Amino acid sequence: MPEPYDFRSPRLYVEADLGNGAIVPLAREQANYLLNVLRLGNGDGVLVFNGRDGEWYAGIEVAGKRSANLVLEKQMRPQTGGPDLHYLFAPLKRARLDYMVQKATEMGVARLQPVLTRYTVAERVNGERMRANVIEAAEQCGILRVPEVAAPERLEKVLASWDAGRRLIFCDEGAPIADPIAVLRGIGPGPLAVLIGPEGGFAPEEREALVAQPYVVRIAMGPRIMRADTAAVAALTLVNAVLGDWR
Repeated sequence: MPEPYDFRSPRLYVEADLGNGAIVPLAREQANYLLNVLRLGNGDGVLVFNGRDGEWYAGIEVAGKRSANLVLEKQMRPQTGGPDLHYLFAPLKRARLDYMVQKATEMGVARLQPVLTRYTVAERVNGERMRANVIEAAEQCGILRVPEVAAPERLEKVLASWDAGRRLIFCDEGAPIADPIAVLRGIGPGPLAVLIGPEGGFAPEEREALVAQPYVVRIAMGPRIMRADTAAVAALTLVNAVLGDWR
């Protein structure tokens, strides 16, 4: 039985390669957070990860009031993956987009792909903000894999370049079968993606283009209309429970 996860130690994402004895210089804001917000000092321990080399225990080496290094001492967890699951979504306004990105990260997606549609509410997407939300969610929830954040693309361009080997689960209120679990159980193993549309739904020609694709699987999301951020959590929960790593 695995040991309980340590949720009390501070946890930081870094870009540097991690290995036994490595010294990792901290960004100024990270050092300030550890030294001046958490009041940690020389020799105090933190957990560190980079999305590639697992999670490591490191000791703080103070170099100044807002400057510090981390000295890696031992690996706590090896790198793990997760479901080969992409999440495609029409961007939302700022606060709700932040929430949706965080929850998708917690659900274990491998890639976040903003998709621009006719009725997309907010076509300007701040990729750096999305990346910051991904990292924050991973730091707080003990996640080792950090999802890729893709640049926004028009729906028609996404479909034109789609890898037909990846099934695209289209959350569609007009799906012919009401039971989403029954539909998902009929999908074989392999890479997956989930698509959630904008608040105003898909335009008729967009829905027609989606339905025409042989790799698209339509699932209903119940008798009530959900907001897009709620639908994201519901859809990813269904997929993880039936086809992902919750089994």
